[in-house]
Amino acid sequence: MILSALPALPVRAADLMIYEDALASGWADWSWSTTEAVAADIKVTGASSLAVTYTAGWAGLSLRSGTPIPTSGYSAIRFSVYGRSGGGALSLYTQPTDSGANSTSFQFTPTPNAWSVVDVPLSALGNPTVIARINIQDWTGSVAPTYNLDTLRLIATSLAPPTLTVDAAAQRKPISPLIYGINSYNSGATADAAFLTSLGVSVQRWGGNNTTRYNWLLDVGNTASDWYYENVKMSDAAGPPDDSATNRLIAQGGPLGVATVLTVPMIGYVAKNGDLSTCGFSVAKYGPQQQTDAGRPDCGNGVKPDGSLVTGNDPTDTSLAIAPDFVQNWVTYLVNRYGSAGNGGVRYYNLDNEPDIWWSTHPDVAPVALNYDQLRDRTYQYAAVIKAADPTAQTLGPVVMGWTYYWHSPWDGQRVDWSTPDDRNAHGGTPLVPWYLQQMQAYEQAHGTRILDFLDLHYYPAAPGVSLSAAGDAATQALRLNSTRSLWDPTYVDESWIAAAGPDGGIVRLIPRMREWVNSNYPGTKLAITEYNWGAPEHINGALAQADVLGIFGREGVGLATLWSPPASTEPAAFAFRLYRNYNGAGGRFGETSVNATSDAQDRLAIYAAEETATGALTLIVINKTADALSAPLTLGHFAPAGTLQGWRYSDAQLTAIVHLADKTFSGATFTESYPGNSMTLYRLPRFCEECLPSRSGWRAIF
Repeated sequence: MILSALPALPVRAADLMIYEDALASGWADWSWSTTEAVAADIKVTGASSLAVTYTAGWAGLSLRSGTPIPTSGYSAIRFSVYGRSGGGALSLYTQPTDSGANSTSFQFTPTPNAWSVVDVPLSALGNPTVIARINIQDWTGSVAPTYNLDTLRLIATSLAPPTLTVDAAAQRKPISPLIYGINSYNSGATADAAFLTSLGVSVQRWGGNNTTRYNWLLDVGNTASDWYYENVKMSDAAGPPDDSATNRLIAQGGPLGVATVLTVPMIGYVAKNGDLSTCGFSVAKYGPQQQTDAGRPDCGNGVKPDGSLVTGNDPTDTSLAIAPDFVQNWVTYLVNRYGSAGNGGVRYYNLDNEPDIWWSTHPDVAPVALNYDQLRDRTYQYAAVIKAADPTAQTLGPVVMGWTYYWHSPWDGQRVDWSTPDDRNAHGGTPLVPWYLQQMQAYEQAHGTRILDFLDLHYYPAAPGVSLSAAGDAATQALRLNSTRSLWDPTYVDESWIAAAGPDGGIVRLIPRMREWVNSNYPGTKLAITEYNWGAPEHINGALAQADVLGIFGREGVGLATLWSPPASTEPAAFAFRLYRNYNGAGGRFGETSVNATSDAQDRLAIYAAEETATGALTLIVINKTADALSAPLTLGHFAPAGTLQGWRYSDAQLTAIVHLADKTFSGATFTESYPGNSMTLYRLPRFCEECLPSRSGWRAIF
């Protein structure tokens, strides 16, 4: 509706500005048959407005967000418009994707020679759940006069204060200590002991592209497509295999209680030496290529100047062919050196790294992608020899790289065969991961041995600018914090290409989906995510996202998780680990038994709760994802606190330390606290212990 001919209403902090003087970051002009100009002489606020001229009937101004905007939290689209005499009706509608179906349209006619404010309730548009494009189209069918547009924005709904509830008797489940893991600190080195202890790291994974061809006898690997397919020494070890990068990692972790996940090669090749001049696509041998290593110009990227791929190269340029016994001998060596997995040795073995994209990352030795059967058969061969060498060891697979290959085989993916996937269709149309689990169960039924212990999937949020990226602008930061919902939320439509590609309407709900796949196809298999990353380790935004992810992992029952590219010790994201694993600098940890904790505004004020096994104390982590302070009552159920509230907080007010808050006393089952914007707070509530009373005249609490 047109509200008035008054200047535009002021913008509230929670509104999302789309145009004022210029398009907001992340928005682009996708108009048709339209020209726009900056008009400094006619404006509502700021320096100018946008003069819009249609050059044909049915022309349209179209503003497109690079990241679709979920409409939860917004009530209307509001803008100011200045019309001209002779102007006719315009129609506003939205689209959920670039080519998605139009919403219901809202028609209006600008007031001639005056500014008016137009409010378009989202209900008038059919309550779209997501907006990727906002279109204002001529509705007369003829060329119309210019009009001016200003202060276009999404109006935020009034949000009720959040409330928090904890029920210590409900949804009790153990939190695996292995969710607080990292990937190997870097190629050829490990995190130092102080780093691991300070962050409370529980497991280190030796993984990544350069471990797929790791030769344990020589301590060498290959950089693959990451860097010109060059062989590389993985450490400065002088006497492998006894001194090697992997042995250093294992030996370091033992005394610290840090477990090791070791990636074993299944690709059929390992590096034959550690000479950097040994590379997969020699220019001298295979001709000119689009890119070469500046320091070693004979090492190319495998792409010819015309864009075609180098084919027919010799895998033995860099590598030695191996069979499963190569891995079996390695595991036997490790058992002899460190003991079996059940007696302090290496407990976990990754079944290679991202075999779904070997054809892309290791085309010099594996140019043809695996099909369903080949992935299964290699798993059978290599997992079986690991179990033969160490029956107490545990394996993790299939270690695929992301969303697409949960559903499709590498073979279909290499051919970009999504609509008629030959390989998937040849296996009854069953998605790859469920089918893989079925095959692992079939092996156990046939042989009496479980050869897969963890379903391991890599997951990088697909929302643009989130994973492996700096903090970005305000919209990207909001997206980063919202996108953690893809791990669990059955109502969250992914804010990425997944929304349009599907399946399931673009709803990822990763961890419940993994659990359902396991329960339906191979019960008893644990869940692992050995690579994930939400970006921005240098910023409070990344710290908040990381803290949220760790809380979700614990609540949802993930068995093992390792962050790819862990933060530096002084970066904010490192403090997310500390809040769970060393909040007081003396080993204080979030509890080991997850209990029910709910927020009626989890997207703004998230909460996680767990009970300490040794003391029965309750630990709570509350994460304020907004820039504003939020006050919220917290009600405790089935828990008798000792009346003391201990607190520790990390926020953008102090980025170099977790601050110990003053202890507070309270009575009853509810307390109300204010949580600063961009903060994460850990509370510890000692449990009242009636049976520990020394007499009826006094009492004490277990701490």
